[in-house]
Amino acid sequence: MGYVEDLRALVGHRPLIFVGAVVVIVDDQQRILLQQRTSPYGVWGLPGGLMELGESTEEVAKREVWEETGLKVDHLNLFNVYSGSDQFIRADNGDEFYVVTTAYYTDTYSGTYRMDPNESLQFKFVRPDQLPASMVGSHRKMVQDYLKKA
Repeated sequence: MGYVEDLRALVGHRPLIFVGAVVVIVDDQQRILLQQRTSPYGVWGLPGGLMELGESTEEVAKREVWEETGLKVDHLNLFNVYSGSDQFIRADNGDEFYVVTTAYYTDTYSGTYRMDPNESLQFKFVRPDQLPASMVGSHRKMVQDYLKKA
């Protein structure tokens, strides 16, 4: 079990605070890599996830991108940190949490796609003006904030 699962075994569904990281990965055509997730099923988002004990936010970002996509990312550039009451999530299983998300961007990546069917349905690079309708709301805002800074 990981850190989150260990905590949940102790506290049940009560609200917790978690730290996570996402990465806006940009290709040479200025398209952004999106992941169609298995949870919530079919919803699109940025690659990323939650911190394990002892990790830096940069390490979280790199590990999660690797685990979810098979890509290695370098030269992460911080563009924002998201926190507050609007970052509250109630998962389908009833777990409640607030997440502090560190958002990075990069155009430096290598490797070959490798999809974990437990986490992803598919990946694709999309133009920023063609984001899917069914997208994690906070990730849509992160993409919009990235575009303002790019």
